Amino acid sequence: MATGKILIIDDDDFILLSARMFLEQYFKDITTLNSPELIIEEISSATYDLVLLDMNFQQGETSGKEGIKWLKTIKEISPETQVLLMTAYGEVNLAVEAMKEGATDFIVKPWQNEKLLATVQTALSLSAQQKKIKSLESKTKALSKAADSAFSNMIGKSQAMKGIMNIISKVAITDADILILGENGTGKEVAARAIHRASNRADQVFISVDLGSISENLFESELFGHKKGAFTDAKEDRTGRFEAASGGTIFLDEIGNLSPSLQAKLLTVLQNRKVTKLGTNQAIDIDVRVICATNSNLKEMVKNGDFREDLLYRINTVEVTIPPLKERVADLPLLVNHFLNHYGHKYHKKDLAISDEVIKRLQTHNWPGNIRELQHAIERAVILSDGNELTQADFAFLSHQEIDKAFDDYNLENLEAWAIHNAIKKHQGNISHAAKELGLSRGSMYRRMDKYNIK
Repeated sequence: MATGKILIIDDDDFILLSARMFLEQYFKDITTLNSPELIIEEISSATYDLVLLDMNFQQGETSGKEGIKWLKTIKEISPETQVLLMTAYGEVNLAVEAMKEGATDFIVKPWQNEKLLATVQTALSLSAQQKKIKSLESKTKALSKAADSAFSNMIGKSQAMKGIMNIISKVAITDADILILGENGTGKEVAARAIHRASNRADQVFISVDLGSISENLFESELFGHKKGAFTDAKEDRTGRFEAASGGTIFLDEIGNLSPSLQAKLLTVLQNRKVTKLGTNQAIDIDVRVICATNSNLKEMVKNGDFREDLLYRINTVEVTIPPLKERVADLPLLVNHFLNHYGHKYHKKDLAISDEVIKRLQTHNWPGNIRELQHAIERAVILSDGNELTQADFAFLSHQEIDKAFDDYNLENLEAWAIHNAIKKHQGNISHAAKELGLSRGSMYRRMDKYNIK
């Protein structure tokens, strides 16, 4: 027995009985109504995949107006329900007109059972396909939203970031291709997603592609798609990233890693806004906003012959450079608090705080890994912290910085003073414990404290 919930509506009980007895051989969930006045209550209280609807209910009526009226009512209450109209032979033109109002198809009375079954099966198949598409669209939006939530809005009040945000606000509403430059970890994808969110494509998909992780022999398959049998491992049709992103935005990260041959293939797609799947000769139109990013110096690569100049001109209608974290330390407190709140919630640690003194120490760090390094440092500190306030001890690299600084001048007295100071701090002012760890007697400890003016 096939799935599918069917409602049959006709004022002729013989028609209802005939249709029901025949269709019950193939479908297990069938309901009948002999009055259109019951339609609103029935459609409102239950969800039907398919309605078989007579076009005329009053005796002698042949205009089909009633059928069209109730068709509109059904579609208003349940737009996803398929409707098949049942009509006499002479009313076929009316049925065709009704299809413009949303009917799926029509059946001529008296019908042939084989024709009725085929039409019902087709309508139910269409219903299932439309539900699947709707479900996939819903899942795609949910996944896109979930992926987007991992990338916060751009955070910063420094002059550098104000300038970046100003540029983004101007270019986002256009469809101009954008090239985002910056060191690793500066937040290039965050900027790309900010552009997408502020664009006219915000409700559509954002697809991120790390070009550096795609091998050369899979490049065309991944980006442009392939047909089943196009190559040895092509066991099914595949939609490429460009086709999947059509209507939305595609973010091509690490574009500087592409070989010259792949650069040529990408340029062709960007110029023509068409992709051709491997194994076919048919070009597919794409409507996609392209944002590229790299930490490479593409202009220098062009001079050296490592990057196509025409591709560079194609992708950098507008160029945005994200500064490294060390050049925007004024933004660090905002970033720290953002990550502190995020990971505090993630790891169920409420009311976490960090002192201004520690933030100032964090601002002295060089941050070679930029925001990504800061993010990981905060996450680690939150995980390992014992109390509600993060201290310098929760950031091991800050202590290493002090050791490195002490070693930089190779001054033994500075090293000794540093060791004594930090031993006392570690043991919260307990001189006996600090002295024991340093291998000193209490007397020797006090003499050195006096020598270095350590209180």
